[in-house]
Amino acid sequence: MSDTKEFKQTLTRYLKARIPFISIRSAERARVLDICKEIISELNASFYVHTLSQGTREIISNRGVNDDRSVIGALDFASSQMMQRQQLSFLLTEVTDLEDDTNFARQMQDVVMLAAENGGSVIVITSKPVWSQLQRLGMSLTLSMPTEDEMAELIHEQITAYREHFPIEWDLNDEKQAAAILTGISRIEAENIIATFLANGRVTKADLKELMHVKDRIFADISGVERVVVREDSLSVGGLAGLQAWLDKERPLLTADLRERGIRPPRGVLLVGVPGCGKSLSAKAIAASWGLPLYRLDLSTIHGQYLGQSEGRLKDALTTADHVAPCVLWIDEIEKGLAGAGQSSDGGTATRLVGQFLYWLQEATSRVFVVATANDVSMLPPELLRRGRFDELFFVDLPTPIERKEIIEIYIRRGLKRDIDPTLMDELVQLSEGFAGSDLEAAVREVVKEAYLNGDDVINTDLFRQSFENVVPLSQTSPEQIEAIRNWGRERAVPASGHMQMNKIDKSTVKMRRAVLQ
Repeated sequence: MSDTKEFKQTLTRYLKARIPFISIRSAERARVLDICKEIISELNASFYVHTLSQGTREIISNRGVNDDRSVIGALDFASSQMMQRQQLSFLLTEVTDLEDDTNFARQMQDVVMLAAENGGSVIVITSKPVWSQLQRLGMSLTLSMPTEDEMAELIHEQITAYREHFPIEWDLNDEKQAAAILTGISRIEAENIIATFLANGRVTKADLKELMHVKDRIFADISGVERVVVREDSLSVGGLAGLQAWLDKERPLLTADLRERGIRPPRGVLLVGVPGCGKSLSAKAIAASWGLPLYRLDLSTIHGQYLGQSEGRLKDALTTADHVAPCVLWIDEIEKGLAGAGQSSDGGTATRLVGQFLYWLQEATSRVFVVATANDVSMLPPELLRRGRFDELFFVDLPTPIERKEIIEIYIRRGLKRDIDPTLMDELVQLSEGFAGSDLEAAVREVVKEAYLNGDDVINTDLFRQSFENVVPLSQTSPEQIEAIRNWGRERAVPASGHMQMNKIDKSTVKMRRAVLQ
């Protein structure tokens, strides 16, 4: 049974039972009105609806019954009618100030009490909670956004009407994939999106990819998460073959219909490891290669100064992520945002944030693929590392010689548009032992800068050698910290490179590099 059918059946029972107050949580007023029209036509009851644009009208005939278009005017009209007639129902579509004990809420309470005496019902559509004293006089309902099945039906109906008029390449599987992409938005938003494709005079397979970006633009200005523009060069990530192989296997599952199998779509990965080794870049690469929009959740901006403010901001951010799905949600340095769990210094805020995030991570069914990164694993809450939270925990180590060669080649081709002599490459790989990916980028960047300032003629072996020798990596400035991270990763995580490194950094290379700096 779909959510819409269940909603309709429950609302019908409430109206038959003469529940005096019914609050409907929904962002789709038009959809609620359509359902109410269907119910009232079956019940043959007296039912009035109020909107600010049209005032109070009889819902079936659309006949105006009150010239006062204000909400207060609608309440006064409802009160006067209920004192004269029995079993009347009023639907108010645009109400405010019902969250707390306000004058308006108390006036609403008086009308509801009158409805209870005369067998009537007062229904309100709201997106916010209702004052507890008022809500206890009745029942509440929630109309969620169209389900995946409902969205598929909507898409099928729209497209089928045009199949005889122009080329439409989508089959039923494509329609289901489109429905999976559009899940989380309203019916009218989905209808508008499909209409824009139909306006082109054809619907192609390529439109499925574009569908994600069209949906993304609906939420472009919604706060909570930051939209990240992914450049084409983010597709190139050196090394990390083990992570890439795992991602290639999981990609088809993100938009597949897995309900019959009883499994959920891929939830995400936690990348821990040495700073500067490509964890953050991996999030961008995943979004680029999968053709999904990338959003960044900065947990440091979540924290507020008032009680419950942090939790509310996190809930809003995660809800936004659910709406924009399918997408990649990047949480950089997650340990900093969730640090302090179990401590009393913050009044338990960090603990509540961890609990809220873990609940969403485990229970949410939206197609949000989370890529969380962490440097200091000692700050991570232990419950975050438990199996079942993330799909996999990967450790990103310092690149191996083969990986260093691959990374250097990427940066050289990107900046210099050329290859270098194999002998020089072997020397640079040797010189860069202990380098992270960011260190390799910095070394090559110095060569690119010189080429830009003085021309490509200055590029030679000595320039490359000097640039690499002048870099002192973090593995040498903080060797104890880096070695502790590497030891942790070897024991507790899957190697992102596909194989575990057991070697330590060659000290002789370090001594030579430092001698150059003296």
